Amino acid sequence: MTARSAGKTSRTNKTPKPDRTAVRKAPPVDRTAPRKAPPLDPGERARLLAGEHHDPHGVLGAHPVRGGVAVRVLRPWAKEVAVVTKDRRVVLHDDGDGLFSVVIPLLRKVPAYELRVRYEDGGDELAVRDPYRFLPSLGELDLHLIGEGRHEELWTALGSRTMTHEGVAGTRFAVWAPNARGVRVTGDFTCWDGTGLPMRSLGSTGVWELFVPGIGEGAVYKYDIARPDGSHTVRADPMARRTECPPNTASIVTESHYVWDDAEWMERRGARPHHEAPLSVYELHLPSWRPGLTYRQLAEQLPDYVRDLGFTHVEFMAVAEHPFSGSWGYQVTGFYAPTARMGTPDDFRFLVDALHRAGIGVLMDWVPAHFPKDDWALAEFDGRPLYEHEDPRRSHHPDWGTLEFDYGRKEVRNFLVANAVYWCQEFHIDGLRVDAVASMLYLDYSREHGEWLPNEFGGRENLDAVAFLQEMNATVYRRCPGIVTFAEESTAWDGVTRATDQVGPGGFGGLGFGMKWNMGWMHDSLGYVEKEPVHRKYHHHEMTFSMVYAYSENYILPISHDEVVHGKQSLVSKMPGDWWQQRANHRAYLGFMWAHPGKQLLYMGQEFAQGAEWSAEHGPDWWLLDPAYGAEADHRGVRDLVRDLNTVYAATPSLWERDTAPEGFQWVVGDAADDNVFAFLRFDAFGSPLLAVSNFSPVVRHDYRLGVPDTFAAWAEVLNTDAARYGGGDVVGTDPVKTESVPWHGRSTSLRMTLPPLATVWLRPA
Repeated sequence: MTARSAGKTSRTNKTPKPDRTAVRKAPPVDRTAPRKAPPLDPGERARLLAGEHHDPHGVLGAHPVRGGVAVRVLRPWAKEVAVVTKDRRVVLHDDGDGLFSVVIPLLRKVPAYELRVRYEDGGDELAVRDPYRFLPSLGELDLHLIGEGRHEELWTALGSRTMTHEGVAGTRFAVWAPNARGVRVTGDFTCWDGTGLPMRSLGSTGVWELFVPGIGEGAVYKYDIARPDGSHTVRADPMARRTECPPNTASIVTESHYVWDDAEWMERRGARPHHEAPLSVYELHLPSWRPGLTYRQLAEQLPDYVRDLGFTHVEFMAVAEHPFSGSWGYQVTGFYAPTARMGTPDDFRFLVDALHRAGIGVLMDWVPAHFPKDDWALAEFDGRPLYEHEDPRRSHHPDWGTLEFDYGRKEVRNFLVANAVYWCQEFHIDGLRVDAVASMLYLDYSREHGEWLPNEFGGRENLDAVAFLQEMNATVYRRCPGIVTFAEESTAWDGVTRATDQVGPGGFGGLGFGMKWNMGWMHDSLGYVEKEPVHRKYHHHEMTFSMVYAYSENYILPISHDEVVHGKQSLVSKMPGDWWQQRANHRAYLGFMWAHPGKQLLYMGQEFAQGAEWSAEHGPDWWLLDPAYGAEADHRGVRDLVRDLNTVYAATPSLWERDTAPEGFQWVVGDAADDNVFAFLRFDAFGSPLLAVSNFSPVVRHDYRLGVPDTFAAWAEVLNTDAARYGGGDVVGTDPVKTESVPWHGRSTSLRMTLPPLATVWLRPA
């Protein structure tokens, strides 16, 4: 091809110039306009909507992105959501399923903002704070202590807590659910749809947390938990400090505003060790003491009644929240909440305060041995055994159809130890009576061979429960000066009231309780007095055997609710004979009980010899004390005796100062089986004596000789249960009884006295 032809060809194929009239210039991009956010990963979206996302804050809320800030909101049922900042309002794109999103351009960091939400009902636009713009409201120290199982004020970290977080008022929700796929808050503030409030998981602690702005006291809530299998369960808060009134089961956000007025009591309580101090306990069931009264109404009546009778303490049967009234409070679902049946937690504080101002200590039954299987409470809380042991041989209680706690799990142990501290610290409770300790200590409790799992050494002792009880006692005594703990323990376990650092012959340190219920004394002594007097001589040892082991523990002598209910009859109705003899036996028994080494506990209604056994439905038969009732004097007389027993007891150190020291007791005669007579001396720290003589025979015994210390020339009656004012036959000694140089009962000196029938007499040196 020649150069010419080449050039021609080139001209022929020349690219034509564009038709400028056919091309239109694209409009400039508005980089200041909001735009739709990139879609969520389908899997992440599905987990979020299913309530299974472990970090919803990583998806929801506002986050810097390239070119601006992305805002994503989950608001089920919303028609429109807008973001409002200081200088603009931006409507979010509806992504479906309650998700809304937008990218606000030209922002380098997340601004302060709030949401404006409009719902389908056509109501006003709501201004709300976004829960997902906040950092965690639980601190690192709290999480560390929870992880270690050592958070002694656990209620300040878990549960619901109103607070101001990052300058905004609201409520923090926090719950321990380590097996959950996800947890959401639901309540009356979400119309019980928890979809929009998923919580975040805080690392390896198993704690889920969410701060919800604008939610305050009175809000009703639960947790919607996604189980490991993907199913959901809605649960009350294990750490709730207030609950709905049964049969409703939700938790309530609450804070205390109570101002205590018992500083004097709190300062002086425990001024001397409880086992060396007078302690006389009136046990009662709050809901039925005066049925229908609230905590505050009880505060108007109970302190005066107890103070008039001279009891030093009251003991409330279990008051933590429980769904079934028939359990009397011993199947607990709300371990941190006083039952709502009689008022609010602050109302309960008011009652405790009123008792303290009246000079009366407050003991409370505490139930860490088991919990019920209700599917809205603790049982398989997050879809797997959590508070209970995973092995049914260690978790299912055969007697009560309940579940036993897994004391070997540090978080469960922390839950219970902190709970004991909580009642003493937050409600000024002076002592805890721990229920059903024996069922905790023994792996084979009420179980047959093959139904229980031995411990690591092949034994029947529950080593985890032992460690828990030791930790609980040590912690409560350290944190709450002046308190005392009691064990309801019915076996011969060694060292119930021994210090935890003192190892006994069985190789265990003491459990660390302050006192132990003397169930053996209760069983034996009631077995004796229930017999006809003619048969009592064959059971004489049942009244003396308690002194064989009296100093093995620090004891309290209980005539509790368990002994006067469900076919067991009231105390006076257990007694043989006619009505006069029954009351006389009743009075003589109380006189013996108050003089016996150990403290005393008497259940309500027994102080005035109620004939009917206790019923939680109607409580004590107060009408028996109505002056219009013909036999009112019989019941009033017994109550007058109880008042005098307490009065003389409190004023007589020999009856309580050396309860736990062998030097504080001497038999005068303990083997007078044919006479049905028991006589012994009690001594205080200075050796001052009191002589107690009980005649459980229905005959008067004249000139009954008793050996006594030769130090004193005469003895005078200070209390006689046969006095006419108590309803007795008035066989009383009005003049002092002089001693004689007649050897008797191994002593060089003796006295002769008249023993009234079915009566106990106390004498002191004249």
